[in-house]
Amino acid sequence: MPDKLMTIDEAVSSIESRMTIGIGGWGSRRKPMALVRALLRTDITDLTVVAFGGPDVGLLAAAGRIRRLVYGFVTLDSIPLDPLFTQARERGDLEIEEYDEGMFVAGLRAAAQRLEFLPIRAGLGSDVLPANPHLRTVASPYGDDVYVAMPALPLDVSLVHMNRVDERGNAQFLGPDPYFDDLFAMASQRTIVSAEKVVPTENLLDEGSFHTMLFSRMYVDGVVEAPNGAHFTGCEPDYDRDEAFQRHYAAAAKDPAAWAAFAETFLGIDETAYQAAVARFHASQGES
Repeated sequence: MPDKLMTIDEAVSSIESRMTIGIGGWGSRRKPMALVRALLRTDITDLTVVAFGGPDVGLLAAAGRIRRLVYGFVTLDSIPLDPLFTQARERGDLEIEEYDEGMFVAGLRAAAQRLEFLPIRAGLGSDVLPANPHLRTVASPYGDDVYVAMPALPLDVSLVHMNRVDERGNAQFLGPDPYFDDLFAMASQRTIVSAEKVVPTENLLDEGSFHTMLFSRMYVDGVVEAPNGAHFTGCEPDYDRDEAFQRHYAAAAKDPAAWAAFAETFLGIDETAYQAAVARFHASQGES
């Protein structure tokens, strides 16, 4: 079996402008932030981003990398809205498609099954249909019911962060929720997995049962070992969300001068330098 291990920069080097990128995780939980930070160090632009968004969307939007955003929500969880995303939307910087969460998942499932759409009840009688005039309904061939024909959300590349992975791409989550990362992988032409730790295949079940094996190597093209790679989002049980740093991010995002200082300190640097800057931040706050 091929070894799919690569560096962060190697992993994102094959991503091109105008691609459709799926980003796994959920809000401010288990986001592939090391890969997102690597994208920010490139000149990639005009992306279509498909996500249950959090700071991944906020950072990419603020950097002008997103042309079109397809999403169910964008939140920091303990902070209701990501301020960078809010600003970008209010400025009209983004083409947007906002869906009910059930519709969003149906779109990923359709793409995973290589279907053009899936029928779904979610969205009927809501503002989702008038807000997305391209949506169509479909009549049941077996009865009188009418459904929303949720179009597939096919992806060029998916970025996901897991707790453990082997060098072949067998991916494991150990936290409370898979966050639909398996659907992102199956809906995509290529998937890049970053993980807290790359382990030998024979050790994948040391910390969890086979139920925690979220998806197999057949869906994975690149594997990156990225300890603390979801920071500042959480990656349970390895670590919780860094609430102090998230508050710092959100506060800085609301002030241009503060954001310029934040970006100079934490963005545009490699991952090792980023993690060191985060450690200095916590030391300055009197934390260990």
